[in-house]
Amino acid sequence: MDIKDFKAGSYRNGYQYRYFLPEKINHPFYWTDPTINELLEKASVRLGELNSFSRFVPDTDMFIIMHIFKEAVLSSRIEGTRTNIEEAFIDESDINPEQRDDWQEVHNYVNAMNAAIEELETLPLSTRLIRNTHRILLSSGRGQHKAPGEFRTSQNWIGGATLSDAVFIPPAHTELSDLLTDFEFFLNNQDLKIPHLVKIAIAHYQFETIHPFLDGNGRMGRLLITLYLVSSGLLEKPLLYLSEFFEKNRSLYYDNLTLVRTRNDLAQWIKFFLVGVITTAEKATETLRNIMNLKARIEQEHILAMGKRSRQAMDLLRYLFKKPVITVKEAQTSTGLSLKAANDLVRVFTESGILKEITGYQRNRIFVFDAYMKLFSEQ
Repeated sequence: MDIKDFKAGSYRNGYQYRYFLPEKINHPFYWTDPTINELLEKASVRLGELNSFSRFVPDTDMFIIMHIFKEAVLSSRIEGTRTNIEEAFIDESDINPEQRDDWQEVHNYVNAMNAAIEELETLPLSTRLIRNTHRILLSSGRGQHKAPGEFRTSQNWIGGATLSDAVFIPPAHTELSDLLTDFEFFLNNQDLKIPHLVKIAIAHYQFETIHPFLDGNGRMGRLLITLYLVSSGLLEKPLLYLSEFFEKNRSLYYDNLTLVRTRNDLAQWIKFFLVGVITTAEKATETLRNIMNLKARIEQEHILAMGKRSRQAMDLLRYLFKKPVITVKEAQTSTGLSLKAANDLVRVFTESGILKEITGYQRNRIFVFDAYMKLFSEQ
């Protein structure tokens, strides 16, 4: 099917409302729009550069956790959660009680992503894996009573207080079985010969339109993008996440999804998606480069000058790249030092400007690896 001839779906009558029934997507797509080809080529090059750079970065896995936490914070923020990345690394016991639901949702996202990446080693990207991931995503916090891991058996809607004033009403739950079977076939149908980036752009649109869960569809749909890129081999490591791009361009994100449903404009959505991949891959590569520069500078300017404490200082620095918000007790555990020696080492790191104390307390102090955190701040 030529993308310009794509028909997104039709409206059907429910009980005192109309829902949108999307067309199935498990069929070939092609296009004659040269802009899509140009963006696709550029996005593929940028992903290739990110993969290449990650191969030459020692201990890439050490930095992946920061990418996942940032994605969790931003993806949850689109849904209204207000935890920042610094708070996400603080232990739950140190979080204000009124913020703990937000904190929990971010950690659920991190746990869901990690579990899904691991599960991809034994399972294809399927409705089963999606349900397993969703179960973790809503395992606790505000979504725990919204049927985690189960496709909905009732009507949901987007925007508005009720079905009567809803902005968009997804298909009736009775349509989900056929739609999700088609969706799963599309994800795994290698005979279609659709470039992976176009395929996941279409799949993300379709997932958000089907809205198969009572809650957590947006987070699951954004998480799905990274899972597909990893499962298809386009990404060697889970280092690319589009939530920051979608958050910064939130109106355009929703407008472009809506344009597919209202004007059948799938091409415009694909262009927007590819621009997001290009922008995000460029930033991810630059972040990796900055991480390596920061690590080298701290080692040369500070760690090597610490004499007999250099080995423990290096252990602490490596730990900070995985968990950049710590206590003295965590410094002790990560280095094997006595509590006093760990406290002295944290003090040296603080005096050197590597760590910054953020509580102002004399006891139960919390320290942040500030320069590293700033590399992941939204710009």
